[in-house]
Order: sequence, then C-alpha cells, then structure tokens
Amino acid sequence: MLKISYDFDQAILPAGSSLKTNILLRFRADIAESPRRNLNLSLVIDRSGSMAGGPLHHALKAAESVVDQLEPQDILSVVVYDDAVDTVIPPQSVSNKAALKNSIQKVRAGGITNLSGGWLQGCEHVKTQLDPQKINRVLLLTDGHANMGIQDPKILTTTSAKKAEEGVTTTTLGFAQGFNEDLLIGMARAANGNFYFIQSIDEATEVFSIELDSLRAVVGQNLKVTLELADGVSLVDTLSLAKVSHEGGKTAIALGELYEGEDKLLGLSLEISSAQVGELPLMKLHYTADVVQNDVIQNVSGTADVVVKVGTVEEAALASSSHIILELSRLTIAKAKETALNLAEHGRHEEAEQILRALVKELRDKGLNENFEIAEEIDQLEYFAGRIAQKALGNAGRKELRDQSYQTMTRNRTDLAGRGVTTGDEVYAMPVVNEVGSGVELHCLREGGKLRIKVMSDGYDSSKNVQFPRAIRAEGARYVVEGLELSSDNTFYRVRGNITRLTRPGEADNFVAHRQSRSTNTGKASKGPASAADLPTTDNTKDGILVQCVKDGSKLRARVVSDGYEPDWNMRFPRSVREEGMLYVVDEIKTAPDGKSYIACGEIKRFVQPTMTN
Repeated sequence: MLKISYDFDQAILPAGSSLKTNILLRFRADIAESPRRNLNLSLVIDRSGSMAGGPLHHALKAAESVVDQLEPQDILSVVVYDDAVDTVIPPQSVSNKAALKNSIQKVRAGGITNLSGGWLQGCEHVKTQLDPQKINRVLLLTDGHANMGIQDPKILTTTSAKKAEEGVTTTTLGFAQGFNEDLLIGMARAANGNFYFIQSIDEATEVFSIELDSLRAVVGQNLKVTLELADGVSLVDTLSLAKVSHEGGKTAIALGELYEGEDKLLGLSLEISSAQVGELPLMKLHYTADVVQNDVIQNVSGTADVVVKVGTVEEAALASSSHIILELSRLTIAKAKETALNLAEHGRHEEAEQILRALVKELRDKGLNENFEIAEEIDQLEYFAGRIAQKALGNAGRKELRDQSYQTMTRNRTDLAGRGVTTGDEVYAMPVVNEVGSGVELHCLREGGKLRIKVMSDGYDSSKNVQFPRAIRAEGARYVVEGLELSSDNTFYRVRGNITRLTRPGEADNFVAHRQSRSTNTGKASKGPASAADLPTTDNTKDGILVQCVKDGSKLRARVVSDGYEPDWNMRFPRSVREEGMLYVVDEIKTAPDGKSYIACGEIKRFVQPTMTN
C-alpha cells in the first residue's frame, strides 16, 4: 500500500483572509522487503560522427558497465544508430557477459543522427519481451540533434507517451553540449522516465549506474494524484515537475514511478480565501498506483483528507516547520530556475534576473544560507542571475539550468541535485598570485557531477566543503583567500576577504586567458596526397570537423557528419583520398559561392577509432 504524509511550510496558519501556504506531500510505497525486479532493457546509443573519439569510447565503456551490473534473469538488447540502425545485441538474457561486451567493443563511429530510428528499434526490442512484472525500459543516449528520420520534437514526444502507454518507458541521456535538451526532457516527461545530462564524457559510467540503481529500486509505477479542493481553496502552482490535467473540475497530477527508500514529493502552493481558528479541511486527495505486493504488481488506490491547523497570529508565529521549509525551498528554487529560463528565452532578461535575486534575498533573510545545500543553491542562483543579466547564459548554462530544475522537481536524490561543471568566463579575468603567503589555499575539483571547493592549507578540516562563488569555479583551479570561517552549525566553511587565483612559478596556467575554441584557419581548399593511406591519422576530433565518404550510386562523395551542417550538400574534397565508409577530420568547412555546397579547407587527417580494452 501507499504511505502518505504531508506538512505545511507554516505548521499553524494565522486566522484571516487571503492566506497563502505551501504544502509538501510525500508518497512512499510501504513495503517491508522489496525483491529486486528483473529488467527488460534496451540501450540505444548514438554512434554518429559527432560521437567519434572520446565520447563514443566512454559511452561504450558505460554500456559494458551496464552488462557487468545485470543478472542472468535480465533481458538486454543494444542498438546503435547513425544513418543506419544496427542491433548489436538482440534481446537476450545476460548469461554470457564476455560475449555481450565483445559485441559492444566492435561498435565504430559512423555518419549522421537517425535518433528516431534507433530509439524506435530499441522500443520494439523491449516490446517483444514485454513483461508487466519487469521494468521495461529504453535508455536513449545521444550527443546531437536528430537530422535524419523523424525530427519533429512534438511527434517524438507524443510517440514517447504512446510507447509508455504500451508498457515501454524511455529514459533519455544527453551527452556533452550538442543535444536538444528540450526534446530529451520532453520525451522523458511524456514517458514518465528519467533524464540525465552527462556533462563530462567520463561521467557516462557513473550516470548509467545511477539509472540502474533507480531501476532496481522501482517499487511502484503510474502514481496519479487527484486533488478535490474544498470551497475557498485554490491551487496557485505545482512545485513538482509532473503532468497536470483537469478532469471534471478536479486537478489530476501524474507523478510516475516510486522508488524504494525514496519519497516521491509533491509541492503545492495554495490560496485560502478565509480561515477561522480550528482545523480547516483543504482537500481530499485521491491516489492510485501500480505497486509491488506479494511479489506481483497490483493496483492500489485510496483517499486521504488534508487538514491544516489555524490559530491566532501568536500561535502561528511560534509554530516551527524548519525541516519542511528546507525541503520546500529546494522545490521553490527549482521552480524559480525554470521560470527564469522561460522568461529569459522570451527576452525578459531583467525580470528573470529579478526573480532569482529576490529568491536569494528571501533565502538569506530566512537564515537558510546556514544550510550547505541551500548555500550552494544560492551560489547557483547568483551565477545564473548574472549570466542572464549579461544575456550570456549560453548553451552550457541553459543545459545546466534545465537539468538542475528538472532533477530537483522530479527526484529526491542529493546526487542528482545541483549538478554542473561548466567553467564561467569570470575565472579567466581573476587576479593571479604565485604564492599562498598568509592566505588559505583552496582547490576546485569535480565530485559526482558537481564542482566542489576543498581546503588545502594546514589547520583546517579538509573533509569540509567550502561555500564559494559559482562564477569562478573551474575544475583544477587553485585559489588563495584571506581566510575561512565556519558556518553556524560547523559543517562547512565560508570564504572571507578577497579571492585570487593561484599559479605557482613554473606551473602551466590553464586559465591565463579564455582560449579560443579553434585555431586560425587558412581558408584554402584542402589538397590530398596520393591515397588515403598517406594521410596522417588521429583518434579524436578536437576542434576539427568530421567528414565521411559514402557511396552515392556509382560515385564516392564526401559529406559532413558533424552536427550543425547540411549532410545532403555536396562537398569539394580531394578524390585521391576518398574511400567508402572512411572518416576524416578536416580543419575547416566553408560554404561554397553557390550557397548550397561545401569546400573542405586546411589539413585532412584520417580518423581512427580509439581501441577499447578491458
């Protein structure tokens, strides 16, 4: 059965009219011991040109790690896609892990991105093995925009919801900076699946493990809550990310999956027209979910009454709800991030900035900055407010903002909240010192998808985190501050005084200036040697552009397979080095004078897939 509890941000409301309150509802499957549910899983991996090199290497390593974590009772299939869709591993039990991993290791980078084709093939594989007692899931990983097959986000999102109705749920994983986060989040939300932003290529294995942990912990699905509000009570906002609909004058909220040991949170903002001293009924809560009971999935449903205490102004002032305020604050912060991003994207940058800065002030006024998690969120809010004010949020900042909002509003896991490792431009403009002197040395490192600041100097507890401006955090950077002070609860440090960046004599300074992403190009058309065998080789794309040679009728033609280019345009490319299926890295691609074809410019290298080893 389901266990339901709720708390208000104010334990006792003051009597009066036009009252506003926030309520936090918790749902948990009340199961003494939950056996691990078997998985029917399909990994769908983008192997298009933009994944060539390190990204595909780490994605495949992550896929191997999935094989290692599965059991013989689980069903696994693996699909890879570029132009073509290939089933590397057809649906089968995970009995011969060595053979499965060997099949994964043979995958090589290819052409352009047929996301829909790969994903639908994975859905079909899961559907052939569909079992309502198992977790039936497709994990779709991509680093780019769909540029072949079905590309309309609305169609893909609608189809994702339809597949979920048929029993196949989709989790999406966005890799690096090129993917369409709106599409992947939309697909995950429509299917009641999960979404993950993999910012650093070596995070892939860690993020896959988080999703597998989640799948193992699923003890309930299709949680749906219907609110029957009392007279004089209105719903102002939903703080959790859920599908909200209206049915017969009631509000229906679809919350998706329940995880063992993890509360499913639903935050609501309510307005009450008037309240007298005593107990005030606010709503009837109708719920339904498919929950594991006696080792099988059974539908459970019920109704709960939500009542709030109303007292005098003095009673309300003395009532404490500090622990609830922290949890509701996290949801409020996530909602503010989502709202600010939407405003900024409609050109209302000043309004978006004001929302974030006003929330920072409110959090500090409440003393919540004495909690480390909220203190970190304050740094995030200030960082994003500054970027939005400068109209410089950028692609990476947008993805971080959407991911942080999404994770907090859908899951109750600290390892998913506040993730972000993008280096802000501000670090390049910091004053630099060559010695610590009388200051305190700090170091920025990446932990679980977050940039953390640690103390390096003696006399301090190196296990404690440091609250530090997010705008100047950069992985690997070292800093000198005038001093540190402990938070009121002695759990973390705060920076005191000026902050400088530390680079000792003789050390390379990786942040001396904001390095350009590309070297200066010559603009001259590429010339090739006698054959492809005479080309220099490379195993990464770096700042180059990936080109592929394909058969087109009786001809061999070159096409660009990196994202952001038209894959169907012809290209001037040396004929002497063209070999069917070969991948090349070129310095530059220019648009030809006709405006509908390309010219390969600069040096050409032959791309060689990095070797995978166990």
